[in-house]
Amino acid sequence: MTRELRLRIYSAIVLAAIVLAATWVGGLAFRAVASVIGLLVYYEWSMITRLAEKSVRGNAWGWFSILAVTATLLLTSGEMAVPLFAGLVLTAALPAIAGRWSWWQPGGVLYAGLSAISLSAIRGEDSPGFVAMLFVFAVVWGTDILAYFVGRAFGGPKLAPRISPGKTWSGAIGGTIAGVAGGVAVVLTYFQGIALWVPAVAFALSVSSQIGDLFESFIKRRFGVKDSGRIIPGHGGVMDRVDGLVFACFSAFLLAVGYSAVTGAGIDSLGGFLLGL
Repeated sequence: MTRELRLRIYSAIVLAAIVLAATWVGGLAFRAVASVIGLLVYYEWSMITRLAEKSVRGNAWGWFSILAVTATLLLTSGEMAVPLFAGLVLTAALPAIAGRWSWWQPGGVLYAGLSAISLSAIRGEDSPGFVAMLFVFAVVWGTDILAYFVGRAFGGPKLAPRISPGKTWSGAIGGTIAGVAGGVAVVLTYFQGIALWVPAVAFALSVSSQIGDLFESFIKRRFGVKDSGRIIPGHGGVMDRVDGLVFACFSAFLLAVGYSAVTGAGIDSLGGFLLGL
């Protein structure tokens, strides 16, 4: 076993233990983990896209925005985080519209802020939130792992050769099947039966996680970067590890927002909504 592989295994074990422990505890502990992810995602985004070189003021606003959102998550259980976040993103978009800031600036605030908010919202403060978070983990990790192995085993046409030459349609399909199966298995562990809603949501999250992976590959290829960072030994950056997870969480969050807007029904628990409760 090479030193690099040992580092990857040890890092993965430590990170998984921290995230799963915080998921079990919930509340402030999980919001703290989500906030740290949001802050590190913005840091790596700003470094990849070289925001500080393009606009010192813009990058300063980005840091202020992410710090404000994460502080709100930690201090208020997240009640005011969404309206504050929306205002900060719109404020960052105005100089971009005027041509004074790069569009990567509001994009970074949107990506990092929504990462922290959507993760926190799914876990929430209740028992369905705990199961829903495990459900999301199972979908994303199942998709990621099986897509790699199925793609290597069967090969075939490339999924997006200009963005990520290693990904294949066989891997994408195999990963999606595994992600849906993993998500359903988690829910059946806690409930005697499930509605068709659960595998449908799992399918949407699995596809979204793969889009997130491709999106980060596009950004790195656009700026000529191999890894998003070096903070995780053997793994690269935080964005490299959570790209699929945060996109799946984005989809879950936006699905709930869209459902509420169309039906006019309030959603007290995002976790309960994802599980069809």
